[in-house]
Amino acid sequence: MRKIGTSSCLPFIAVVVLLLAGCAGAGKSKPADGELLTMSDQTSAQKRAAINLELAVGYYQRHENSVALDKIKLALAADPDFSQAYDMRALIYMDMHENRLADENFQHALRLAPANPEYNNNYGWFLCSNGRERESIAYFETAIKDRNYTSPAVAMDNAGMCSLKLGNQPEAEVYFKRAFNFDPGNLKVNENLAQLFYTRKEYDQAKFYIGRLIKANVTDASVLWLGIKIAHKSGDRMTEGALGAELQRFHADSLQYASFQREAFDE
Repeated sequence: MRKIGTSSCLPFIAVVVLLLAGCAGAGKSKPADGELLTMSDQTSAQKRAAINLELAVGYYQRHENSVALDKIKLALAADPDFSQAYDMRALIYMDMHENRLADENFQHALRLAPANPEYNNNYGWFLCSNGRERESIAYFETAIKDRNYTSPAVAMDNAGMCSLKLGNQPEAEVYFKRAFNFDPGNLKVNENLAQLFYTRKEYDQAKFYIGRLIKANVTDASVLWLGIKIAHKSGDRMTEGALGAELQRFHADSLQYASFQREAFDE
């Protein structure tokens, strides 16, 4: 049994203790000529900043935002130009719906590292989530174009969802397919493509992507219900019944199962 998490389509967090490039301030030491930066090149202040940032991420993921903010304060006290700390603080404020403070911290992080793909993706999602979809696309594009970005499918998927919010289905399809081509196993991308083609009544296409989720044993109520509706529209009563049984098994108290019982396939 697998569930689709929200992290695949929301702000992306990648924090490692050895964040040499991110620790821009605090009197960064330099390696000898002909050497790459390693942990030993960090000052003690930079190490404290990185450790406190890692702790902040852990508290944020447990929704202990007040403690997370305290750890960010300690990180920035050690290294006032630590761009990742500003990005992380922006994500915390975003989670707290402190949008003005989130915006200020995203922008501060981007002033320190304007090309950073993770910051651009995160700020793009913030803009998209706050009615500024048109502004968001440029930030996703900056992230996507960075050849060193290890998770471009996340930004592509986010750009696709924001394109849908703008009512631009063709552009959304392009972004979702780019994300699929880069990361075919991304569950959220497969769900978004299935939903897009179902909305457009292209049921064979929708069936292909929802089938990949079913084969991956995804049991989210939203996925099972979408699979049921696609099967119903395709005239596949066997699959419709099988997924209905799964929906009852895992989500008998859900709104989706109530809709299935009413045969409300067009709601």
